Amino acid sequence: MADQRAELTWTEDQIPVSDRFDDPYYSLQNGLEETRHVFLAGNDLPARFASGFHIAELGFGTGLNMLTVWSEWERSGQTTPLTFTSFEAYPMEPADMSRAHTAFPSVAPWSERFLAHWQGGTCDLGTLRLEVVEGDARQTLQAWDGAADAWFLDGFSPAKNPELWNADLMQQVADHTVAGGTAATYTAAGFVRRGLVDAGFTVTRSQGYGRKRHMTRAIKS
Repeated sequence: MADQRAELTWTEDQIPVSDRFDDPYYSLQNGLEETRHVFLAGNDLPARFASGFHIAELGFGTGLNMLTVWSEWERSGQTTPLTFTSFEAYPMEPADMSRAHTAFPSVAPWSERFLAHWQGGTCDLGTLRLEVVEGDARQTLQAWDGAADAWFLDGFSPAKNPELWNADLMQQVADHTVAGGTAATYTAAGFVRRGLVDAGFTVTRSQGYGRKRHMTRAIKS
């Protein structure tokens, strides 16, 4: 297990905020709808779902992205496992995950199934094969031997957590993406977009969620 755990404070609206990065774990407006807009629609999901589909993510956080896409995987009629690999430096305690999930009753059945089995590391939930790789993604991603069909780039704000968005890490994302694979993120920061382009992605800027004017979508050339 990682040496460091998530340190957080809860707002009056019961939204977890990282003490380390002074940034909320999801949109203050509606974290679930942000996930749907940015990470699902941004990767053309669920339209691209197929047997053997593999999603990778930078920043597991509360697990909300995973729960959202897993629920859509099952609702779309998929019966084979979705593979989901996430890289997380500061894992959140299950009790805090549970508290965060209560704000999103539509994913409650998946939250309950996940938390009933989750002890960190890997978890086989039948239609979901989850692995959360703990540690600094700048080291752990380089050592990973997988390749994703779609990436959720969901670290804390690039202004507050630039290490998770640097050019070398974007290159590692590209190196661990299948040909024609995609990536999406809520940020449209110029250095992030440039890093993705230099790594071999074709990058487009599209409408962001809520107060964010723009977001970024990328396809591996």
